Parts: sequence; C-alpha cells; structure tokens
Amino acid sequence: MRVYEIAKGSTSLEGLRQTERPDPQPGAHEVLIRVRATSLNFRDQAIILGRYFGGPVSRNLIPLSDGAGEVVSTGPGVTRFKVGDRVAGIFFQGWIHGPQPGWLTALGNPLDGMLAECVVLPEESVIAIPRHLSYEEGAALPCAGVTAWNALMVAGNPVRAGDTVLCMGTGGVSIFALQFAKTAGARVIITSSSDEKIERARAMGAAEGINYALTPEWEKEVLRLTDGRGVDHIVEVGGAGSLARSFQAVAPSGKIALIGVLAGMTGDTGPHPLMMKGSSMHGIAVGNRSMFEQMNRALETNQIRPVVDKVFPFEEAAAAFRYQASGEFMGKVVVAV
Repeated sequence: MRVYEIAKGSTSLEGLRQTERPDPQPGAHEVLIRVRATSLNFRDQAIILGRYFGGPVSRNLIPLSDGAGEVVSTGPGVTRFKVGDRVAGIFFQGWIHGPQPGWLTALGNPLDGMLAECVVLPEESVIAIPRHLSYEEGAALPCAGVTAWNALMVAGNPVRAGDTVLCMGTGGVSIFALQFAKTAGARVIITSSSDEKIERARAMGAAEGINYALTPEWEKEVLRLTDGRGVDHIVEVGGAGSLARSFQAVAPSGKIALIGVLAGMTGDTGPHPLMMKGSSMHGIAVGNRSMFEQMNRALETNQIRPVVDKVFPFEEAAAAFRYQASGEFMGKVVVAV
C-alpha cells in the first residue's frame, strides 16, 4: 500500500516522502480501515520540523493523527464494528474514558498515523463518524474537534447560554469552538490577523472580531467589548506568549482552556491576575473516546458540519503541509486518500 513517511531525524518538509509498505492485516480485536481522508493539525507541522516534544522523529514515521475511512475487514473477536462502517481513529489510542492517564500514546507520533491507504487500529480506539458528514469532514474531528469540545463542554464549567467566549485565531480548534459556543447560546468574540477571516467568522455567528495585528493589546478591546468584565471562557491556543493578555481578558470566575503554543513557549505567565479574579486555567490534551462520542451526538443533533478550507489529493500531501504552514486557511486542511 502507499503511505507517506517522515524520515528519521527530519527537520524540514523535505523529510516527507511517499513510499510503499506491506498491506497490514488485523489481529484479534483489531479493524482494518481503508483511509479515505486525513487532516492536518499544527502539531503535525512541529513533528515534521523536529520541534515537537522529544525532538526529531526517531524512526521513519507515518504522519497525521486524524483520519476517517471505512472498515474493510475485522480480526477475531471484534464486536464494535463490521465491514462497511464509517469510522475514525481516536487521537490518544487507548484513552476510552475517565481522567487523563499518564501514559497517553497518540497517532502520528509516537504511533504511526493516518496518512496511508490502510491502517489497523484496536477496535476500542475507533469511533463511528456522524452519518451526515463526508469522510473529509469526519477526518477533521479527532484532534481539533475533540479538543474544542473538551475545552468548552467538559473541562471546568461548561459553556452556558449567555456566556461570552473568546476564540483565539481561526484554525481548526477555534472554529470548532465557535460552532459549539454558538450552538450553546453563547456570544463569541474571535481574533485574527485577517479582516477577511473575521468577516467569515461573523458570517458563522461570531458577534465581534478583533484584528490582533492592528490591535496588539487585544485584551483591552476584549474588556471594552464586555463593558470591562471580560469573557467567561477563553480558547487559549497561543500559550505562554499570550497568557498574560488572557489573564487580563478573562472574567471573574472565568475559565481559560490552555491548548496550544502558537504565540511561543516563553512569556509572562505570572498567575496573580488569575488568582485575584478567582478564575481558573485548565490544560487541555485533546480528550478521550467518551468525549468524542458526546461531541458526535451533538454534531448529529444540531447538524453541525466542520469547516474544511481546502482538500488536497494524496499525491499533493506536501502541498497541504505548505498551505497549512502559510496560515492562509480557516478551519481544517484535508488530504483525500
């Protein structure tokens, strides 16, 4: 079968190559999935550049944690799925429910990922995708979708009607968060360096947009838009580089869901502003299968569709990486297999 690999020790996109591997066969309690679509996350860029936790990959590795396809065969003892079922793998293999364990193992690093024609996964770490979604839309769910769901609907106080939510940027997690928050009846403020993206987010239901390139002290604008109170929830994808501003922008008893590192690994992270407000911060590491199942029920009930910016053919996977790295996209970048 055809696969893509990140070459051992890769520190650039030049390390991505298409090659062949033997067709996998499912063992006991495993399913063989014909992959139809995969999607990219910021994490995938860090991995191929050798900047992810642990440094460059230590073996030739199939990239991408997110993918969807159909079950084409099952191993002995499989009861959760049958041939023809439309499925996706969960991000952290083996994390089914309950609190986050200390041994999380993710697809795409350190495990082989989904950028292949076929993959074998344990049936317990596979989930049916919503019936109304295409494979391309289903491939957008495992990392960004579940992360946004955990951030807003599980960790700390879930978002409620009338709350105000700040979504930082217009990538996969933030756009999912916009959709979930609006469905819950919340008011959404979104940030971007692009007025065009802000207008697109407004069309999706964002009440306000802040261009952080034109308004670097965006936390002051958040306070102005909320009559000095701040927001109840922040989807914080910037990390240490933006935390100081988030501490100022969060409301008393509000919640910051700490997700990414897009603004850098260093900055003023002194927690005293958070303490003085009685607010909280929660580290979000995607989520478990139970959260994925909850999210899928919400997607089906409300007929929510992921925002897929662009779909690249399998032969152009490197172009998909370049496009995502450019930051020109909104929502998710997908590779059809």
